[in-house]
Amino acid sequence: MSKAKNSATRKAIIAGCLHMNGQGINQGTAGNISVRTNDGFLITPSGVDYEKLQPGQIVAMTMQGDWDGDFTPSSEWRMHRDIYKIHADAAAIVHAHPTFCTTLACMHENIPPFHYMVAVAGGVDIRCAKYATFGSQKLSDNMLQVLQDRKACLLANHGMICFNTNLAQALALAVEVETLARQYWHVRQMGKAKLLSSQEMKKVIGQFANHGQNHE
Repeated sequence: MSKAKNSATRKAIIAGCLHMNGQGINQGTAGNISVRTNDGFLITPSGVDYEKLQPGQIVAMTMQGDWDGDFTPSSEWRMHRDIYKIHADAAAIVHAHPTFCTTLACMHENIPPFHYMVAVAGGVDIRCAKYATFGSQKLSDNMLQVLQDRKACLLANHGMICFNTNLAQALALAVEVETLARQYWHVRQMGKAKLLSSQEMKKVIGQFANHGQNHE
C-alpha cells in the first residue's frame, strides 16, 4: 500500500496525537489513535515520539491483522481491529492513559451515573473491563464485553478507550470521559456519590440521541 494513500487521514491522526497529549489525556507515546479506511484502518506505530511522527510512519492494517510498511503497529492494534469489526458506527478510536480514568481503572471501578453526562458514552454508566496483559487478545475480548451498547470504557490497571463517528468526535469523547473521571474522583473525596436513577439516565440517553452532541 502506498504511503501516499490516505495522506490527509495520516496527517489528521498525527494532529490528533498531539492534541491528545496537549489536552493532558495521554503522556508520551503510551496512547494510540486509529481511523477506519475503505480496506481496513490506519493506526499509530509502536514507540514513535508523536512530536517526530511522520505521515508515512502511520501503519495501514487490514481487518485480518496484516500490516504494510516499515513500522510495526501499536501493540494495542487488536482492540482497534475488534472495535471496527463489532461496531459499524466506529470510524475512529482513541486509546489513552489519562490520569483520572487510569486511577479509577486501577481500582477496577465503573463510573456510575453521578452526573447526566455519563450518558455521553452511550449508557447509564461507563464500565471497567477486567484486566489482561496489554496487547493481548484477552484484553480486547474483555474490552468488547463492556463496550456492549457503549462508546467508551475503562481498562483495569491500564487506561481508557473510546470510539466515535469521526476522529474529532472520538477525541472529544476521550476528553469528556476523563473530565467525568476527574469529577467523580473529586466527588468520592467528599463521600458517596448521589446517583441518578436508571430511569432518568435512560431519559437523558434519549434526549442525547435526539439532539446531537450539544449537552449543556
